[in-house]
Order: sequence, then C-alpha cells, then structure tokens
Amino acid sequence: MRRIAATRRVGHLGTLDPLATGVLPLVLNRATRLSQFMMKADKVYEATVRFGFSTNTYDSEGYATSEAVSVVLDAAALERALDAFRGELLQTPPPVSAKKIDGVPAYKLERKNKPVELAAVPVTVFSLEMLGCDGAEAKLRVHCSSGTYVRSIAHELGLALGCGAHLCALRRTRAGVFTIEQARTLEVLGEMAGEGRFAEAVVPAVDLLPDFPLERVDVATVVSIRQGRDFRVSPFRVRNGAPFVRAVDEAGELVAIGEMVIPNLYHPMLVL
Repeated sequence: MRRIAATRRVGHLGTLDPLATGVLPLVLNRATRLSQFMMKADKVYEATVRFGFSTNTYDSEGYATSEAVSVVLDAAALERALDAFRGELLQTPPPVSAKKIDGVPAYKLERKNKPVELAAVPVTVFSLEMLGCDGAEAKLRVHCSSGTYVRSIAHELGLALGCGAHLCALRRTRAGVFTIEQARTLEVLGEMAGEGRFAEAVVPAVDLLPDFPLERVDVATVVSIRQGRDFRVSPFRVRNGAPFVRAVDEAGELVAIGEMVIPNLYHPMLVL
C-alpha cells in the first residue's frame, strides 16, 4: 500500500485473521492521526461455521481438539442456541490470538505449548442472524462491537450443541462507516494509481467522522486553532453536549478535532 499510495504513512483500523476476507480500512498520511477515533467502531461479518469437531484456533487453520462426529443441523435448535450469544456478554478470546499475557501475544505461548488462560472481556453482539444451514454448516451474520471474536462464538456454539464447531469462512462486510461496496482490492488500487485515479478511492479526512458535528471556521480561527487555543462553535450548528467537533476551514479541509471544554467552547485536541 505504501508503494501504491506513494507514502510511508499508512495505518489500519483493525486487523483480520488470515482466514478472513473483506473490509480492511486503511488510513493515509495525516489521517493516520484520526485512527484513535475509529478503532473501536462496530463491525459486521458473514461467517460459515462447521459443526462436528473443535480446533485449537477455533477455525479451520488449526488442528482438531475433539473427535469428529457426524452432524446434520436442526435449524430450530441452532436458532435457540444463538440466543445466548446476543446482547451484552462476557467472551473468552481464542487461545491463538493477539491478546497479550504479561506482554506476550497468546498465540506465541500456544505455539510453545505453554498454558494460555485469557480473561473474559465484555463485548456486545447487536444482532446475530442465521442466514441458513445445510448439513453440518451454518451461515451467520454477526453485527458486533470491536474486540468481538466470531471464532469464539463458533467454538462456544459447538459446546452448546455438544458436537464441537469451528469457523471455516469469515468475511467482514462493514467496519464502522466503511462498507464492502466501497472496498477495492490491492490489484485494483494499483491499476487506479497507474492511471492517475488513485484519489477516487480515497475518502477525504473531513468525511471520516460523520458522527462529529462539523463547524466551519474562518482564517483567523484556523490560525488560533493551530496555536492551540480554544475556539467557539455556533450553538445553531453544534448540538449541546457534543463531545467532539470537526473544525473545517473555508476550503473544506479538516483542520482539527475539537474536544468540548464547556458547551460551545472546544479545545483542539488534535490538529492536522
């Protein structure tokens, strides 16, 4: 991506497992500084879960940890089991994950056959739909908070049904405001860059945080913001109590993210 975009400043808004495909938002140049506001965005996945045995990684990349059994799924029984994974819950991450134990990623400990005991963390599954089931496989759509492991849902579903299960396919269709319809492959981005059209694939920084009210500021206010001074916003354009605003100059460029000091007065916590 650095080569395609002709920049060394490239970041991402959340990794994908090797098995997974789909949306992986990247941020370039000054926009990398906005990552802190977008990393915790919710996600939507389409997953295929295979029932019949569990694995050490909770997906098809690992080795079997239970004896394989023949399974023909009952849609009604699966739907009842799914209900336990909706809403706010405590979820134990997979032992083969990037979660750290005393500063060491869990997957490194697991590869050395060292015990991995990860604490359960609070996550939210906003919706969990069964898209269909056929034989031993079920297709699910999961809308969840950042930090949720769909692999863990698959594994625990297998435990709930008493037959073992693991994730065999995963596609992220949305990450925050970014959707699969906006996504492009690296190959396509390379072609666009070669044709001088790379900018068509880039979402302007000013559009990255649509939930933050937008405040247009004049030249004098831009100078003041760049000096680290607080700035006032219009009470007619910014709703009372909005914790952050986007300060945008007269040319439509994002100047800063302001954090509320008191209603209608903001401090430039991040200046681009």
